[in-house]
Amino acid sequence: MTTGSRGLHVVVPLKGDQDFDEVRRFARDVADTLVDAHPDRLTTAARKKDRGDRLYLDVQRNAYAQTAVAPFTVRPRPGAPVATPLTWAELDDPDLDARRWTIADAVDQARTNPWAGVMSHPRALGPARRRLDALRG
Repeated sequence: MTTGSRGLHVVVPLKGDQDFDEVRRFARDVADTLVDAHPDRLTTAARKKDRGDRLYLDVQRNAYAQTAVAPFTVRPRPGAPVATPLTWAELDDPDLDARRWTIADAVDQARTNPWAGVMSHPRALGPARRRLDALRG
């Protein structure tokens, strides 16, 4: 999902058997694995001065009482960009910009319902954790 500002959120519906700490650990381990594979392109450094030109993988929203923007929220930015759910195919667009959709065209995007059925199929974290642990060795 675009944030309507500068970034993207990866949304994974979970069954809810895990606590915030377990989900956050998993998200952090995924991010660390990606950074290890692409240290020149990705970072988990929270301070902007430590990031350089690398893409920041932020796992901070994965904790108790943390908030994230909801789908179709209008952001307080010029042009009224809107946080917009995306399909996996839309991520391949080389011109993808988190501010691409605005209040003017969000209704059309909402009608396409790119997340149809996604939230009705929550996943258990256990199998993903086992695969990640095997990948990390």
